[in-house]
Amino acid sequence: MTQDLKVALITGAGSGIGRASALALHRAGFAVVLAGRRADELTRTAGQAQGEPEVLGVPTDVSDPDSVTALFARIQAHFGRLDVLFNNAGTGAPPVPLEDLDLKAWRRVVDVNLTGAFLCTQGAFRLMKDQSPRGGRIINNGSISAHAPRPRSVAYTATKHAMTGLTRSTSLDGRAYDIACGQIDIGNAATEMTARMSQGVPQADGSLAVEPVMDVQAVADAVVYMASLPLSANVQFMTVMATQMPFIGRG
Repeated sequence: MTQDLKVALITGAGSGIGRASALALHRAGFAVVLAGRRADELTRTAGQAQGEPEVLGVPTDVSDPDSVTALFARIQAHFGRLDVLFNNAGTGAPPVPLEDLDLKAWRRVVDVNLTGAFLCTQGAFRLMKDQSPRGGRIINNGSISAHAPRPRSVAYTATKHAMTGLTRSTSLDGRAYDIACGQIDIGNAATEMTARMSQGVPQADGSLAVEPVMDVQAVADAVVYMASLPLSANVQFMTVMATQMPFIGRG
């Protein structure tokens, strides 16, 4: 690996925002490591990347500590460094009344959305603090749901609110090692997850409404901007959303 080649790890890289961001980072000149549970979808993402730098797919369950340890060991062995981690992997729970949410479903969302990001952040710290040149950048995928919850989304909303705490603590604790951390809060990017919005989604007043969406490329471009900054500068928080979605105001 050449000294000036940057390496980026994207979790949840097999679809949606993760796939679009991985391909955008690759076009921007990053070698990319694709992590996700579905090996076939990682292969599909890798197949859409044209030419150099290298693309490495590593099937990973971010909620499993052993799987995350193996992921970072593979990065260390293959590239010898990591410059950017995009903690993107996430999941949700069935949209049921709060009092009816199954504990297993709650724990699964916490394990993937929060604990998975924490485990990957630990792995990134261990690499970034000891590599030369030292340091790197961590970008966390938050959500505007942390600020304006959707009905029946307690597990997802709680974990995304907690992601902000993880971002702030990571940003503070990373200073000693030249590790920057920021968060991107995304609203209604057009992906497989938001396809249902064309049929209407629940609103706070109990109604169903079709919500505007934006091209996922707008998110990918924002991630590339954050990732490309020198470590002396940081986007602490960024919100990228469909302009006309019901977020600002009462909706």
